[in-house]
Amino acid sequence: MAVSYTHLDVYKRQVRDWPGIGTPDREAEAVLHDPVRNACFHANANLTTGAIAPTRYAPPGSQPTMSVDEQVECEQAVLASEEFGAALKKHYGIEDTSLVMVDIWSAGNYGSQEDRTRRLARPLCFLRTDSTDNGYARPIEGIRPVVDLNLMRVIRVEEYGVWPLPPMPGNYAAQRVSNLRHDIKPLAIAQPEGPSFTLEGNQMNWQNWKFVIGFNAREGLTLHHIRYRDKGRDRSILYRTSLTEMVVPYGDPSPQQARKNAFDVGEYGMGMCANSLRLGCDCLGHIVYLDAHLCDSRGRPLTIGNAICIHEEDFGILWKHTDRRLPEAPEVLSLIHI
Repeated sequence: MAVSYTHLDVYKRQVRDWPGIGTPDREAEAVLHDPVRNACFHANANLTTGAIAPTRYAPPGSQPTMSVDEQVECEQAVLASEEFGAALKKHYGIEDTSLVMVDIWSAGNYGSQEDRTRRLARPLCFLRTDSTDNGYARPIEGIRPVVDLNLMRVIRVEEYGVWPLPPMPGNYAAQRVSNLRHDIKPLAIAQPEGPSFTLEGNQMNWQNWKFVIGFNAREGLTLHHIRYRDKGRDRSILYRTSLTEMVVPYGDPSPQQARKNAFDVGEYGMGMCANSLRLGCDCLGHIVYLDAHLCDSRGRPLTIGNAICIHEEDFGILWKHTDRRLPEAPEVLSLIHI
């Protein structure tokens, strides 16, 4: 929430003193985008009273996070482009685009007039041999479609030459592998008395720890009001924690790859990219799931089922200290369990 430090201190006190002070007003900040003017602005809403503060325009050239809608619609626009289809046929002899996989990538802002005034994507494209194929093993390296996301149309296709497609598949599927190990005995994780944690709404209680679980489209998982029960009182450890940004500069200077620099949180949204764990989960033992409730770029409700998995795993000793100067006990001076 974008508020002044004075207001932030008030919110922190309200959170810390709740429920003794009653429930404070719920507030939200919406990031809005006007595709006609290619403008981004913020609106703060009081969800309790319905009041909306005056909107604030972001600096010129600012762009909101790419939405789930845009990721899907951008791929459809590329596959429907006659110019892209002609480039595929010219460079690779590909006429059937149904097996082409298109991943949306931000074009970034490198200071040009186009970068400053348009909402652009430069997707990376890959070719599958069938619908279950690992497309990333066969990149279509020589061409890059450029998409105006406000128009949702390919405005040009950049051509960089011809790179042959890798001839071998890059798939891994257990049923196709003949040399899997067969000497591992079954491992069963059981908690007959249930878990050691309790979940009340979104508040987690585990041993002496308490915290509130949150989730948003930008950061994904967030943890709030983290406390530790110490000698009869709750000690405040963290007011809020999250993964603020994850930057991946791929560092390939070739012209077709030079703009491949991902700001995973700001450009794409970690929460928007969250996988529903209904598709498969690595958690063990007693499992509790929480859904993520978001909205799409048109304000419609969007739910990611089982976006958060809660379970317990005993990893044993997480930190060990040794003292090399202690001659009578050179191995282990102390063990600290966390």
